[in-house]
Amino acid sequence: MPATTPALPPEILFGVAYYPEYHQSDRLTQDLDLMVGAGITVIRVGESVWSTWEPRDGHFELEWMATVLDEAHARGIRVILGTPTYAVPPWLQTAYPEIAGERATGERIAWGARQEIDYSHPAFRFHAERVIRRIVGRYAVHPAVIGYQVDNEPGLELLHNHGVFTGFVRSLREKYGDVQTLNREWGLTYWSHRIDDWSELWRPDGNSFPQYDLAWRRYQAEVTTDFISWQAGIVREYARDDQFVTTCLQYPRRGVDDRTVFRGLDVASGNPYYGMQGRLDASKELDRLNYWTTTGVAGLFRQADRLYSSKQARYLITETNAQSIDGPTCNFPPYPGQLRQAALAFISRGAAMIEYWHWHTLPFGAETYWGGVLPHSLVPGRVYAEVSEIGAQLKQLGSSLDGFVPDAEVAVLWSNPSRYALQFMPPFGLGEADDSYEHLVDAFYRGALDAGRQVRILHVEQAREAGVRELVRRFPVLIAAGMYISTDEDVALLRDYAAAGGHLILGPRTAYADDEARARVEVAPAGLAEAAGVRYEEFSNLEAPVDIESHPESGIPAGAHGTLWVDGLIPTGAEPVARYAHPRFGDFAAVTSAVHGEGRITVVGTVPDAALAASVVTAAVTTPLRSPFRQSGGALTVSSGTVQGARIWFVFNWGWERRSLVVSSPVVDAVSGAEITGGTELELNAWDVRVLREEFEEARA
Repeated sequence: MPATTPALPPEILFGVAYYPEYHQSDRLTQDLDLMVGAGITVIRVGESVWSTWEPRDGHFELEWMATVLDEAHARGIRVILGTPTYAVPPWLQTAYPEIAGERATGERIAWGARQEIDYSHPAFRFHAERVIRRIVGRYAVHPAVIGYQVDNEPGLELLHNHGVFTGFVRSLREKYGDVQTLNREWGLTYWSHRIDDWSELWRPDGNSFPQYDLAWRRYQAEVTTDFISWQAGIVREYARDDQFVTTCLQYPRRGVDDRTVFRGLDVASGNPYYGMQGRLDASKELDRLNYWTTTGVAGLFRQADRLYSSKQARYLITETNAQSIDGPTCNFPPYPGQLRQAALAFISRGAAMIEYWHWHTLPFGAETYWGGVLPHSLVPGRVYAEVSEIGAQLKQLGSSLDGFVPDAEVAVLWSNPSRYALQFMPPFGLGEADDSYEHLVDAFYRGALDAGRQVRILHVEQAREAGVRELVRRFPVLIAAGMYISTDEDVALLRDYAAAGGHLILGPRTAYADDEARARVEVAPAGLAEAAGVRYEEFSNLEAPVDIESHPESGIPAGAHGTLWVDGLIPTGAEPVARYAHPRFGDFAAVTSAVHGEGRITVVGTVPDAALAASVVTAAVTTPLRSPFRQSGGALTVSSGTVQGARIWFVFNWGWERRSLVVSSPVVDAVSGAEITGGTELELNAWDVRVLREEFEEARA
């Protein structure tokens, strides 16, 4: 994939979701003037108000948007135009009640929110196509419009409608051919579930088979991908060559596969929300607020790297925190400086646009207490001032980040099928079963960040497409944790990666099941036991963290723990790096390492805490990226990437204490242009971030 999308402008886009139709009075010119003052360069409009575009069946009112686009264009503000298909008008749901989505067979989702519909239903598609064509046909030629967002955060529901189930059965017939094959592949002899005809396949509501569930989840993702691709095809009939087409994802949603959704779109976009205040304090360990936010610095960066992973290219942030998010009991507006930190953290990992949800805090509706850039009073305040500061700094950066590619020393594999499977059969005793996969992957991801390394997240399919030699060339360390669903080809890729000179780190649940979610009938870790020099035959949950014991030379600090899980690792040639301080689990290795071919395989048999994970990654990265800083770590983190002739460094201070680090070689402040000589002590205030440019040696010469 190219690192840039041609339709995107060279400078970082900076904007807000903007809904003048939500105001109780006409403030259009006042709002746009305030946006210009804040350095806003793009707005997203139109995606939430189908009933405004088409108040009655077949009666369209399109001209109200013309003034918005004209006034934005007059001020140099670009526009992303949305299709309004995620929030259907009342007249449509009353005329066609059968388009309601079903969370369980025959149980329709009650109307009154959004995304309540079965978007594969022909009646819905008819009306959706009509409104899309009218809106895009009217405004595609407008010079303010630079791109389109089709729908909004698709995949909220798993749809149990008759048409969806019928399509699911049809897809099974195409894949398996006959019921005898399905019976064999899914093991339907169990509990007398063998079927003799496709009509006997039961509905998903009471399903207990992981094989069925994995197929069902994959099909749900295909339904979403088809819906978004269908919309994109309609839009492209009208769009100019210089206009992009995207959708925005809320990545934790159950009915979507980001890789396949974005495969047919021009650029990936998403809505990363994160815990603010103390949840960005590097000295604290706090719980998540809900399933769609992250907590901690590593969680923020992981969301950014997930966005990059969808197309392995720069991406757009179509929504993120401006003030407090969520309901009336969740009031945690950002500390001063945190908005700028988060914006530059996303940019440091490939964001080509930062767009806030949203411009003005609403006086009504479900999102009354989702804070916008302006508060309920609509009087610009502290958040507006901070957004203005970010806008001014992005203006100073200009096009200097055009073609930016984030650095990566460690690749972490991502598997959506494994996520689906671990949601159906969660291995850990967590409050949120949906988080099992993320919890496991995030433990290793955080370890890489705490070790001072930078991460590229790769879908397993993307790693397969890249091939062994390219993986070894680009990523000296590859982490495969929680890769529960794996083909024989995937397992061979991991084994061959190490043999070719890479350092493979394996975590729990990797390669335990095949592509049908069947536990592999072979010694675990399946297909890797001989190469890794270790096997296990039993595993256990942990009800409390267990201390890790190791030799002082291992680099594992005192106080490191294993959490949630123990694979009973039995070395068969690998070196035991660490064990558990426990009367039973002490019989097993916690971490092993073995040479394989020209590389090495390290196996971690537990969900590591931050200290254990960081020490494992530190030991694996033998040739870290050269840095112009003498020290960092803890509350001070560094992210970087390259543009032609230079490396751009982003240095963050995640806490209240003023901190400093020494710059060991010459750099330039990328915002102010000031030169910083080697040996200078760089000061960072509380919740501060600096952007520095380092010319490559050949460029300086």
